[in-house]
Amino acid sequence: MKSRFSITGVSAEEILDSRGNPTLSVTVSTDAASGTFSVPSGASTGIHEAWEKRDGDQKRFRGLGVKKAVAGVRTVLARKVKGKDVRQQKELDALLCAADGTPNKRRLGANALLGVSIASAKAAAAAEGLSMHGYLSRMLKTKPQAPRLFMNVINAGKHASSYLAFQEYMIVSLTDTVEEGLIVADKIRAELRAQVKKRYSPFSANYGDEGGFVIQARKVAEPLEILTNVLAKLHLKGKVMLAIDSAASSFYRNGKYDVDGKRMAQNDLLKLYGALIKKYPLISIEDPFDEEDFEGFARLHAAHRGIKVIGDDLTVTNPGRLEQALEHGSINGIIIKPNQIGTLSETLEVMKLADAARIACVVSHRSGETNDDFIADLAYAFGAFGLKAGAPNRGERLAKYNRLWRITS
Repeated sequence: MKSRFSITGVSAEEILDSRGNPTLSVTVSTDAASGTFSVPSGASTGIHEAWEKRDGDQKRFRGLGVKKAVAGVRTVLARKVKGKDVRQQKELDALLCAADGTPNKRRLGANALLGVSIASAKAAAAAEGLSMHGYLSRMLKTKPQAPRLFMNVINAGKHASSYLAFQEYMIVSLTDTVEEGLIVADKIRAELRAQVKKRYSPFSANYGDEGGFVIQARKVAEPLEILTNVLAKLHLKGKVMLAIDSAASSFYRNGKYDVDGKRMAQNDLLKLYGALIKKYPLISIEDPFDEEDFEGFARLHAAHRGIKVIGDDLTVTNPGRLEQALEHGSINGIIIKPNQIGTLSETLEVMKLADAARIACVVSHRSGETNDDFIADLAYAFGAFGLKAGAPNRGERLAKYNRLWRITS
């Protein structure tokens, strides 16, 4: 018998993400409520991520259109889930995966599946009269807690036109509240802009994909030096830490790493990280080595137990990859990106597996973002170690931080 929680319709459309590239927005409806999710897209992607379906039509959006993914939602996936109870997340996600029928969602696309999956959860929360984080917390049986804010204030690598090999330089506030963290971040950004313009040129403080500054530094240590000076000037030592996302696969070539104009072997890069950890207040290093180098990660983790060694391209929110990382002792932190795996249920499975192994979860945005704020609710509901949503600048990043601020106020 049909209930107010039965899915009555699924719709999808093309929209543009923060880079001006197409992505899709999906709406799932019941008689009681509806939910909409807009799917993000990454630039720096791991080779083991679930498949993002694109049209490949070079006459339209340089082949980046998602009309095929939209069509898959409107036809195949809509038929599969129509009439199903929107609250049965695992059952719905199993149907979506079965409809695709491939190990990495290559037929219909992880972007199509994720749109339906999270839109269904949003519709369920609305139909139950619950906030998204309240609904997720009830589902997970967790105690909500505000995550630390990982804010990418200097962009490089694939996120900017830059000489720097390392992709992201982040500030991580240790303040007690989200509001305090955002206030501190605002002060840091203002002082950082002033120091960057003074050190390089009045025209050097431009923005990258994630809203951070793009600076004309040539050595990977320079941004850390500048940020440490900013913290000292603002009397924030001990109150704010720094973090790096190296995205090392992006500068790995033929067994070596291209850093600071040098070709470095694994051991050379390991020594460089050791020097940076000794000199600067680092809380974490993400993807320090190539995405297949479980051993390199493990060596860094073993040598520097005081910081988080975080897997992203290494683990791609995939339970099998996480198990491999655990076997090797590669990490004590993991990035969580729902579009890397393709459904909410699979995302939560990885988060629970990580938590059971005492691996810190950092819920993350993508460089090609939308104004959707779902990940803020997810990070809070799970009590994640961190929320990584870019610089506190640009609407698609602020949507996440403002949502978390509202939740915690």
